[in-house]
Order: sequence, then structure tokens, then C-alpha cells
Amino acid sequence: MTLLGTLEVGPQGLGCMGMSQAYGTGDEQESIRTVHRALELGVTLLDTADAYGDGANEELVGRAIADRRDQVVLATKFALADTERRPRGDAPYVKRALEASLKRLNVDHIDLYYQHRVDRTVPIEETVGAMAELVEAGKVRHLGLSEASAATIRRAHAVHPITALQSEWSLWTRDIEHEIVPTCAELGIGIVPFSPLGRGFLTGRIASTDQLEADDMRHRLPRFSDENFDRNAAIVAALTALAAEKGVTPGQLALAWVQHQGDHVVPIPGTKRVRYLEENVAATRLTLTGQDLATIEEVAGQAAGGRYTPAMEQLSDK
Repeated sequence: MTLLGTLEVGPQGLGCMGMSQAYGTGDEQESIRTVHRALELGVTLLDTADAYGDGANEELVGRAIADRRDQVVLATKFALADTERRPRGDAPYVKRALEASLKRLNVDHIDLYYQHRVDRTVPIEETVGAMAELVEAGKVRHLGLSEASAATIRRAHAVHPITALQSEWSLWTRDIEHEIVPTCAELGIGIVPFSPLGRGFLTGRIASTDQLEADDMRHRLPRFSDENFDRNAAIVAALTALAAEKGVTPGQLALAWVQHQGDHVVPIPGTKRVRYLEENVAATRLTLTGQDLATIEEVAGQAAGGRYTPAMEQLSDK
């Protein structure tokens, strides 16, 4: 097991967003089987948000865990579910959002409650103060932030202990390493990397965006654009060759790299299929040496293109 602050979880979590939005058509029964198999394999941290599928993802996760709540470390988020899709952090909104999430998930408490994106129009002290009241009321066990800057993390942690920071972190997205990772280490805050597989690109399974459904969000992301795709595919080919030498998949190698960044790091690769879940979990058993890590970083290089569109980047506090 691994500790996020004082919260004990498995060494890898499961991102549930793609079961309801962003990555093509979902299959509820396969998604529920995936959640159940995750729990069997020791994946205890399930990650959702009120914004995913306009609440549908929380409802799906709630159905999946209805008869096994005690096996789950349940994480959800608020802040991006209002009609304007802008970050919200005012105290009344925080409390309304929590009540709505509890109802959709059909649970009486959330184990880890994140602010999905920082609301720059509201002092973080107000937001975290409202979240702390939810802890005092017994409706939330631990608090988290997502895509927050080091300065915001420090201010938030001074109000109430922050258990985990969720941010994008992978071989292709490493900006949090300069200031945010050391800040979290100093404060005893765990890190929950989302998109540790580069939104699927690092698995080597995407040979062309023609494979993606028309409504797949990756069509809009710079790293999947025509001008960047071939360069990034060449990087993945090099990673694939290195993985073959170790008898693993490129995705497993990329995941293992993230997991080796510290004992307090718990990535949440997303999938809606059992077979990919099992492949991802197998990466937790892969041991890498210091030389292995350095070689992987050298091969992975620098991704071509930004991780988000400029409009999406504006939601980040970093």
C-alpha cells in the first residue's frame, strides 16, 4: 500500500472519466466490470468528478461500488460543473456541489475531495475553509487540489492539511517537477498524476487519429494534431523498442517511470476496459534502476505541442 498524506491507497488508482466522456463511446457494463476487477487487483483509489459526463460518471461509479463501498477509497472533484464550465470556489457552491455528488454517488461520505481547478476570483482560504467544514461534518475525510500552483498549495495547506495534489504528470508532461513536486514533498502531500500515459499516446496503440471516434477530445489536443503527430509517434517508437528489451509494453514502461518518482506518487491511468486495466496494474510490479529511469527519459525526449489548447490551459493555476 501507499500513503497519500495519511490516506492509505493501492500503488495505482483508476481514472474513471473516460467511462462517461472524452474518449469515445462508453459501455457501462464493461466499465463496471473494470471497476470490480480493479478492486480485485488491489486498485482501491477510484477517481471521478461531478463534471465528467455532467454527473453521469459519478452515477456510474456509484452503481459500480454500491455493494462494495468499504473496499474503495472514493475520490471526486468539484469546481467545473456549473453551466459556464468556469472554476468555482465560493463557499456556498462548494457545499452545494458536495451534496449533489453524495447523491449521485449514493454514499454518505467522500474519502478524498478535490477542488478540480482553482478559482482565481475567490481566495483559496475561503474555498478550503468551506471544504474543511465538510470534513468537520463527517461528509469528507481528506482534501485535495488539482492543477494548483506551489503558492496556492502552501496557502491551502495552512488552512487545512491537503492530502493530495492531482496534476498531469508523465514522461511528456514534467513541468510540476520544478517547484510543485518539491513543495508537496516538503509538506507531506501525496501526488496523484492523471494522464500518466499521455492520454493514451504513450501506449503505442494510436497509429493515427483516424482510429479515434469523431467526438474524442484528443482531436483537439496539440500533441495529436497533424503537425505534431508524426514527431510524437517517432518518440513512442523509440520507447516501444526500449520496452521490448524488457519484455513489457511501452505503456507499462511509461507507467513504471511515473510510479518510480516517489513513494508518495499514485498515478491514476484511465481505462474503461478490463484488459487495459490488467496491463496497467502489471506495471506496478516492474522494477527500474536509476540507469533505466535515465534511459527512459532520454528516449522519451520532449513532446511536440502543448498538452492543452490555449483556452483549456487558462483553467490551470500553475
